[in-house]
Amino acid sequence: MKGHNSGIPAGLALSCLFAALCCAGAYISIPIPVGPVPLSLSNFFAVLGGLVLGPLYGALSIVLYLALGALGFPVFSGGSGGLAHFIGPTGGYLLGYAIASFLAGAVARRRGPIESILGSILGFASILAIGAVFLKFMAKIPWDRAMIVGILPFIVGDSIKTALAAIIALRLGPFVDSLTGRRDRRAHGPA
Repeated sequence: MKGHNSGIPAGLALSCLFAALCCAGAYISIPIPVGPVPLSLSNFFAVLGGLVLGPLYGALSIVLYLALGALGFPVFSGGSGGLAHFIGPTGGYLLGYAIASFLAGAVARRRGPIESILGSILGFASILAIGAVFLKFMAKIPWDRAMIVGILPFIVGDSIKTALAAIIALRLGPFVDSLTGRRDRRAHGPA
């Protein structure tokens, strides 16, 4: 799967894989009674993609995922798609995925445990922050209500996903580096 031997660069192929994982993760969603945004696994794959693929290919995976949804493919929670999701209650969270993936990848460029944990925390926190701000303005609700429905219901689940993403990234990162031909970033610094 190395980039120079095959028709598709490994980073691009892996971006497509993580876009597909985001699509699958959206089907694993649970509606919550206090707000319009469901619990979902797609945010997990958005952050993990950044941690594993780095900022560029991680963000690219989310751009691919969002483009599929914008074109109407049923890749968002509940098997839905379309541009309306970008101006509805989930719009900020969806847009936050790309930013989260980029930030997580930028912080975790080296494969150390501290960088992976901090990248994961920053990724999930940015999704929640962007989602809640967007929800506040789109739904025209007060800040406290935006926090109650846009952040609080996700704290426990996202905390668990934060730890899992960091652990998986530490294990999977070196393998991905070998596929993409990057040198060991922990030993040699950012690639």
